[in-house]
Amino acid sequence: MGHIISLAIAILMIVGIWRIFTKAGQPGWGSIIPVYNLYLMLVVAQKPVWWIILFFIPFVNIIVSLLLWLTVAERFGKSAGFGIGLWLVPFIFAPILGLGSAQYAPAIPAPPVAPPAPPAEPVSPREPPVQ
Repeated sequence: MGHIISLAIAILMIVGIWRIFTKAGQPGWGSIIPVYNLYLMLVVAQKPVWWIILFFIPFVNIIVSLLLWLTVAERFGKSAGFGIGLWLVPFIFAPILGLGSAQYAPAIPAPPVAPPAPPAEPVSPREPPVQ
C-alpha cells in the first residue's frame, strides 16, 4: 500500500512540475531529469544558475529552496503563502500551480542604466570688479 501512495505522489510531482515548466516555456520532460530540473526551475524563477551549487551545501539548501519556491509562486502571480506551500508540500501545491489557471509572468527586467551625463561646461573665473 505504501508503494502505491509513493508512486501516486511521484506522479503528482512529475505532472505538476512538467506543467509548470511548459507554462514557463521550458521543456516539460526536464522535470524527470535530476539536476537539469533544478536548472530549469532556476530559469523559471529567473535566479542565477550558480545557485545550483548552493543546493549541495547543507542547511543553505533549505533557505535557497524556500527562496526558489517563493519566487516561482511570485512569477505565477501567487502569494508568499502559496510559495511556502510549494516548499512544504510540493506534491499538493505543484499540481495546483501546474494544472490550475495561473499564468507565468516573468519579472520585468530593470531598465538599462543611463550613461553618465557629460561634464558641465567649465565655469570661467569671475573677473575682479573694476574700481
